[in-house]
Amino acid sequence: MTQQFYVSPEQLMKDRADFARKGIARGRSVVVISCQDGIALVAENPSPSLHKIGEIYDKIAFAAVGKYNEFESLRQAGVRYADVRGYSYDREDVTARGLASVYAQSLGAVFTAEQKPFEVELAVAEVGATQAEDHLYRLTFDGSIADEHSFVVMGGQADKVSSVIGEGWRSSLNFADAVRLAMTGLIPPGEPEEQAKALPAGALEVAVLDRQSETTRGSRRAFRRLNDADITALLA
Repeated sequence: MTQQFYVSPEQLMKDRADFARKGIARGRSVVVISCQDGIALVAENPSPSLHKIGEIYDKIAFAAVGKYNEFESLRQAGVRYADVRGYSYDREDVTARGLASVYAQSLGAVFTAEQKPFEVELAVAEVGATQAEDHLYRLTFDGSIADEHSFVVMGGQADKVSSVIGEGWRSSLNFADAVRLAMTGLIPPGEPEEQAKALPAGALEVAVLDRQSETTRGSRRAFRRLNDADITALLA
């Protein structure tokens, strides 16, 4: 019978955290920005079908970086949670805070109990009637949850992208300005500005939580995904 090597709990948690961080850093960044028109969600994603951004419920959206199969399973679980809660109680009882708490519990349980942690980082966004009522939550691989303000940047070179977004963000941004700001941050450091303008619409995934969805489109569903033509027109 072979004897197993002893690993301290501190070292085990550190190794798991390092493993998850490396996996997340290999992905391309996702930017979520609160603006005057609502909440803009922008990701550099050339795939037309494997989405990093998705709808959860009426006014709630989901964005993620990392391993697709892992964050897609979390997105689907979030949709089921929202549907059941909205049907059992009331649609207004489905909130980003409640969803983020459920995600935090799931990620924390996997990180501590499973052999391999999830290599994912999530953002849950809920658009409010005013910009002050927007809610942005950021969840990391270990179940940590943070209530963010103004914008969230995840994955890739998140620190550098976040510094660019922080310098350019202001509360008066409209949706088009927010998308342009996100694109500026997503361009790798050192790239010329001309290349940023040449980033094709097909390489971007863009969605919006429209603050005025009920009045402008007659729908309580605020989420809207933009196609390539919409993105091109928006940036023009």
